[in-house]
Amino acid sequence: MRLLPLSLALALLALPLTGCPHLVRPTQPWSDAQQALRAHDSLRVRIRSLRAEARADQRGSQGRVRGTVLMFVERPDRVRFDVMTQFGPAAALTSDGHTFAMADFRERTFVTGRACPSSIARLLGMPLSSEDIGRLLLGGTPRIESVRETITVDPDDGHYHLALFGRDGGRQEIELGIRDADEHAPPAEQRLRLLRTEVFDARGHTLWRVTYDDYRVVPVGEQGVAIPYEVFFEHPGRDTDTRLRFEDIDVNVTVPDGAFQQTPAPGLRVEEIACDEDAG
Repeated sequence: MRLLPLSLALALLALPLTGCPHLVRPTQPWSDAQQALRAHDSLRVRIRSLRAEARADQRGSQGRVRGTVLMFVERPDRVRFDVMTQFGPAAALTSDGHTFAMADFRERTFVTGRACPSSIARLLGMPLSSEDIGRLLLGGTPRIESVRETITVDPDDGHYHLALFGRDGGRQEIELGIRDADEHAPPAEQRLRLLRTEVFDARGHTLWRVTYDDYRVVPVGEQGVAIPYEVFFEHPGRDTDTRLRFEDIDVNVTVPDGAFQQTPAPGLRVEEIACDEDAG
């Protein structure tokens, strides 16, 4: 009888001992969706501002664009994005919460107007306010006005799955995870991390979706806060998506004066734009 090689025999003997990976599931789960969301938000409010560098990969109507994004974000609604490609600066978008401006160095244009979702979408492909974008980049999420909420723990992945139901028939799904160390912790001690936030219209079609991955703890005070180093924005209606992979993040920085405003550089064609939300 032919004998199995020693290395293969040892590997086969080890199979029953290894088993399946342990699924982390809270043994003391939250039962109130609003309380769980408030607990998640309480960790993130300690982050007042962010300076970051990320690799961006965007797919949209103009094809695929890759580059580096330098950004400043400051609560509640101030953002700045400078997009760099291998050919040099491509665009700069600023919003101080009131005024929007975007310099497109490829098209040689400078558009400005009121800060609103349709203006922010010119760069990010997501028709969200600058306040909402700031929340998303800081690992939080804007929420719809809901009349009912549910929260369950998914038996397959161990994550919290929350559903917010709007008066108009739309809904929002929010997926939260916990650290391995929090599996047996009481709800108030669990450090929740946002994994997905998705908004649907009354017909069940996705309006937008943002997913998060690669959480890393950055120092904020004595405990630190977990920040997602990968954020994926999707807008199926516009057939656009943008993936940001952060390479460097600093929180609670002092933002330079004037960072959230800009004036047109010489040679750029200036255009005043109106918000789509004001039409009609």
